[in-house]
Amino acid sequence: MTKKEIEERKFRPAREEADDARQNAGTPQTQSAAYRLAFQDAEFLLREDLRPVRFQLELLKPQLLMDEANIESTFVFYGSARIPEPDQVQARIDAATTPQQKRIAENLGHKARYYEEARKLARIAAQYPVNQAGCRHFVVCSGGGPSIMEAANRGAVDVGATTIGMNIVLPHEQAPNRFVTPELSFQFHYFALRKMHFLLRARALAVFPGGFGTFDEMFELLTLIQTGKMKPIPILLYGKDFWTRVIDFEALADEGVISPADLNLITWVETAEEGWDAVQAFYQDSTAPAC
Repeated sequence: MTKKEIEERKFRPAREEADDARQNAGTPQTQSAAYRLAFQDAEFLLREDLRPVRFQLELLKPQLLMDEANIESTFVFYGSARIPEPDQVQARIDAATTPQQKRIAENLGHKARYYEEARKLARIAAQYPVNQAGCRHFVVCSGGGPSIMEAANRGAVDVGATTIGMNIVLPHEQAPNRFVTPELSFQFHYFALRKMHFLLRARALAVFPGGFGTFDEMFELLTLIQTGKMKPIPILLYGKDFWTRVIDFEALADEGVISPADLNLITWVETAEEGWDAVQAFYQDSTAPAC
């Protein structure tokens, strides 16, 4: 008996079995959907009864691929898909055909500087050194879409780093931005699983002005930390003028529906440098974990 005999695989790989299964005899029995291997049967996997299995698959696929890429932690960016790059502002204002459209274009234009700040912050985070075990920390991660998300992925690409995009299937056309690393470009069906993957490896998070999606993602994170389900991480909120206009955080505390201490979960910043300084200050007494 040799070590090779003990260690060698005894069962054929599923891939080989699947290849053989495709080469059927063409009889009525083998052509029936019932005869397909379950994991090769798309119609079967899409049945309502299989939702728990689809949950598992959607949780597992990004997990395995990020493990294989040695991604130990991420720096997550949330923000609007509508804020333009600074050099696109005037064109959008000029394209407005009604006073309301012009006002909205101008409001979005006032936030265009955050595109650059997101890009700068991502550029800084993406240069965090890989440790001796090959683990990557503060890997830039966004929703994979345009605007602030694009700026984050773009900043990582500026310094030659890999970067994650977590896209979501929507009724209207949706595609990853061109700066997402193809091997780390994920597509989700379930919002819940997408939000889970945003936070599983997050060690810092930057929130830029945004709409319903940004609110949803930010408040879920705040709730997880507030309730003790998740350990605190730096939460950088960019655009205090915007956020305090659309949400009265102080009023929530004054009304007693949150604790005044909950306001300390948020760190107000305006520039990339301020944001990175806040992250460094948060982790100054600790080191990045090993793989």
